[in-house]
Amino acid sequence: MMSKIGIIAGGGQFPYLFAEAARKAGRQVVIVAHKGESHPDLESVADSFSWVKLGQLGKIIKFFHREKVRETVFLGTITKTRIFKDVLPDLKGLSLWNKINIRQDDSILRAFADELEKEGIAVLDSTLYLGDLLFPAGVLSRKKPDAGQRKDIEFGFQMARAVGKLDIGQCVVVREMSVVAVEAIEGTDATIKRGGVLARENAVVVKVKKPGQDFRFDLPATGLTTIESMKEVKAKVLAVEAGQSLLFDREIMIRQADEAGIVVVGVTEEPNGALSF
Repeated sequence: MMSKIGIIAGGGQFPYLFAEAARKAGRQVVIVAHKGESHPDLESVADSFSWVKLGQLGKIIKFFHREKVRETVFLGTITKTRIFKDVLPDLKGLSLWNKINIRQDDSILRAFADELEKEGIAVLDSTLYLGDLLFPAGVLSRKKPDAGQRKDIEFGFQMARAVGKLDIGQCVVVREMSVVAVEAIEGTDATIKRGGVLARENAVVVKVKKPGQDFRFDLPATGLTTIESMKEVKAKVLAVEAGQSLLFDREIMIRQADEAGIVVVGVTEEPNGALSF
């Protein structure tokens, strides 16, 4: 009998890709999908499937217990602004929510994971079976960053790291050694558009992991929509921390970046703090 693995799914293609990879690895896949976030097609790659509303922790736990799930992963996006209007917690979810003093990403997700662990459900790294989706090191585009852009990448990397340390966001938009936008609850694409307008073209977008990033959840991710947002405001560089974030639709994304003259680069931080790319 194949062992089971649970997926607590948000939006985007990550849950679908993981489910396919897990099944190829010989696992039965049990999916909990969030209404208003997850795609209905997810059910087609699940051995067992259930819909929940945001905040229904008790329902998730009961479903996993019924399906005898002992391992799970958190995958996909949840629109963060929904916490102000669309959370409909059950008693278990409400109890947990009231215990969380700082309602930032890491605090919420770690508390959620801790509750699952208490119920005998281990939360595994989200990159299990999908290590090939990690952002590679080096210049991926035809175009390379010029001297000024390299300075902005290095500056933006340090600024983004500082913002991440505060658990505010993982992305900044800079131009000529000035921060023009910082990601918060609105997400990366909205940050790019806002920062791009302020930068008046030639913006440099930098996205990094948070210090102490937990690979079980909330890894930075980029893909086609990232490039589309950059094209909209004529941003010129996308620099992402290599090996610490996800890259979706790599070939198509790089092709579109090349067509738009956008530099795409994976940045590595060396043990001495120096950056290479």
